[in-house]
Amino acid sequence: MSVAVLSFTAFAFSQVGTPGPANMAMMATGARYGFRAALPFVGGVLLGKQLIIWPIGFGLMELAAQVPVVFLLLKYISATYIIWLAWRVANMRLSTDRSDIAVPGFIAGLWVHPLNPKAWAMIVTGFTNFVGPGTSTFAATATIAGCLFFTQLICHPIWTYFGDRIARVVAGKPAERYLMWVLAILTVSFVAYALLKGEL
Repeated sequence: MSVAVLSFTAFAFSQVGTPGPANMAMMATGARYGFRAALPFVGGVLLGKQLIIWPIGFGLMELAAQVPVVFLLLKYISATYIIWLAWRVANMRLSTDRSDIAVPGFIAGLWVHPLNPKAWAMIVTGFTNFVGPGTSTFAATATIAGCLFFTQLICHPIWTYFGDRIARVVAGKPAERYLMWVLAILTVSFVAYALLKGEL
């Protein structure tokens, strides 16, 4: 048996391309620091998802089935971290003067998906709904990892660029404060929805 690649890729685009904690973080980073300066952060986000795909594929789901409290703790620790990030976004102010500011880099990006409830949900869904019985662990994990990396490679830079464009329009204007609060509220809303729906 194998992985339903086309179906999972379509599902991946529906998840990676829509708003969520990681996309909000990249949009906010692009808005605050500019598209080019944010690219190392985006690179970290791209690879960061691999840090959870492979452990899930090679046993974390089995561990969670045997010790459910593991996923429960991860779920709420992750949600708390994302909500803290949302608070920072809400109070962030944009600027088109980016000459003397520290930009979050590759390492900061690596932590986004391991602490992103939406990422955990889509990966677990991938393994439980798109992998056929009897598929080898390596083949399933490599396929899930490859499909997600492909969709991220397309979608993540778009969100970051979108943030950069927004900053040039609203920075220093009254709409800026409302925009940042909307981004923060959206981030928390997606986390809360995933928690309440029981996907995490």
